[in-house]
Amino acid sequence: MGERKGQNKYYPPDYNPKKGGLNKFQGTHALRERARKIHLGIIIIRFEMPYNIWCDGCKNHIGMGVRYNAEKTKVGMYYTTPIFKFRMKCHLCDNHFEIQTDPGNLDYVILSGARRQENRWDPLQNEQVVPETKEVQKRLFDDAMYKLEHQAKDAQVAADSKPVLQKLVERNMSVWDDSYEANCRLRAEFRQQKQEIKGQQDLDRQLLAKSSLDIQLLPETAQDREMAALMKLQTKSALERESEQRLELLMRPALPGATATTFGGLKRQKALNNHLQLEDLGIRRKKLKEPQTEASSAEVKSQSLVGDYSSSSEES
Repeated sequence: MGERKGQNKYYPPDYNPKKGGLNKFQGTHALRERARKIHLGIIIIRFEMPYNIWCDGCKNHIGMGVRYNAEKTKVGMYYTTPIFKFRMKCHLCDNHFEIQTDPGNLDYVILSGARRQENRWDPLQNEQVVPETKEVQKRLFDDAMYKLEHQAKDAQVAADSKPVLQKLVERNMSVWDDSYEANCRLRAEFRQQKQEIKGQQDLDRQLLAKSSLDIQLLPETAQDREMAALMKLQTKSALERESEQRLELLMRPALPGATATTFGGLKRQKALNNHLQLEDLGIRRKKLKEPQTEASSAEVKSQSLVGDYSSSSEES
């Protein structure tokens, strides 16, 4: 079909071959709209994003591989390699950003309008196989002793890595040898995780319905459990707080110069404690709906007061 490409073009009746090709005769460019700025040295190309970037206009993330219609311009030379600049418009806002080739480092450089998402690392840190640099290659070609030392070092690294690689191969064979068993195991794990997630969602839904809230609950952590336990220890019931305040008022001396041991001392404190305990028992009986007459309560109060005065008289 290649020999028929030249015959598929439409030639108008007034076409004159002496003027040149068909594009030159019609006064158009072969690139059509892509060459509308060719008089300025700009060609419209389809540019693919070489890495992840952040747009400075809308602050959105643009992933590697997203394609744009970019204006390609030649801005310089790196020895015999041309340097090109690409200008394009963000598809999410009206911001334009410019990217330029960097032949010296085999990379692209952002000039304006965006910033690069830094996710680069040294491949030697995670024990990746790294090709030799040009300086090392040149030294290996020129220096025979350096080449011999380099080969000995490579052999030692290979010998050290061989047991680890063997263990990884054996583990891989033992885990994934039977594809049916591996598939069943993975499906069982996924099913269990799905049930746990569904149960947690049901609990969260019940808690939100009980509290009349419409928020997103985060997963529980160990720190949350510790804080809840501490808050539970710190909280006291209203009855306990009331009894403590009453005991503090009763133990407070009536005169400014009096001490806690005046008018009865320790025996008075014990009597007051007994009095509070009897009052607590009376409150609990009322809660349990047990009958209790006013005469019995008055009798208990009189006994406590008699014990109080007897203790003070004995000490005095």
